[in-house]
Amino acid sequence: MAGLWTPGAMTPAVTPADSTADSERNIEFQENEKILSPDFLSIDQITDLLEEADMDGVQEKMRVFLNFKDLQTCLRDAILLDYYVSGFFWAKNMNFSIDQHSKFMTLLDMLLHNLQTLHMSLEDSIKWLGEVMAEIGPNHSQKNEELHIFDVREANAIIDYLKISLFQHYRLYEFMFYSTREEIVIGTEQTIEAVKPADHPFPAPLEEGISLDIYSAFLERMPTPETEGKVLDQEQSPQESQSETEGAEVDSLVGFTIDDVKSALARVTDEVLLNIQKEINEKLQVQEEAFNARIEKLKKA
Repeated sequence: MAGLWTPGAMTPAVTPADSTADSERNIEFQENEKILSPDFLSIDQITDLLEEADMDGVQEKMRVFLNFKDLQTCLRDAILLDYYVSGFFWAKNMNFSIDQHSKFMTLLDMLLHNLQTLHMSLEDSIKWLGEVMAEIGPNHSQKNEELHIFDVREANAIIDYLKISLFQHYRLYEFMFYSTREEIVIGTEQTIEAVKPADHPFPAPLEEGISLDIYSAFLERMPTPETEGKVLDQEQSPQESQSETEGAEVDSLVGFTIDDVKSALARVTDEVLLNIQKEINEKLQVQEEAFNARIEKLKKA
């Protein structure tokens, strides 16, 4: 009965080697599907950014998409925003398609993710970029042809751009992600010395600088028993003051009151004014005689 055909007799047996090869192909296909996924920016966001004509509009929309709120005070967010905006404008100048824009922006984000999260070194980042570009860049094989969205010129341009942008300043980005920065001191405490009383080696406040009411109510210190004792010691007795004045020169205005001074000044002023008035009257009289003489000559003529 060996010659009879039985169902499944012609079905080739599956060996362990074939099963391993199929599983490796499936894993490779799944890995290729995960390359640069998910997208960093959606298709709608890319389209919205491409409609902006100037950099300010792109920067504002990118800020909203990335949810950066403190650009004026957070240096890290400002650097990251500049990184993404510069990359987007470079891709726009390269006339990339929307799909190419999406993959390129995701590539920029993944490079920073590897640096920040995986602490990937510069050498490892370059190797990772080579592996990714081998999948999404030009390839002579027809395998997964839909993943190859960049041609040779575009792939070389991307590598050159990353050399002069991220890789050239890789140490600075490492410093930004890993190093702790000192907090900027916006305010500081200062000790201000208050004005002390006049008996100390400090001048009293100027009267034109502050009103007397405010100074008396809030600044002037009330005398204490110690200060009162010092003031009494500094005061001179009437006998001592009299002895000092006897040795000094006698003031010529001593004994005159304010009324006496006013009356004296009034007399002097009246005398000066009378003399001035007299001179004016004499000049007016001379001029009047001269005019009268001219008028008489005109009448005779």
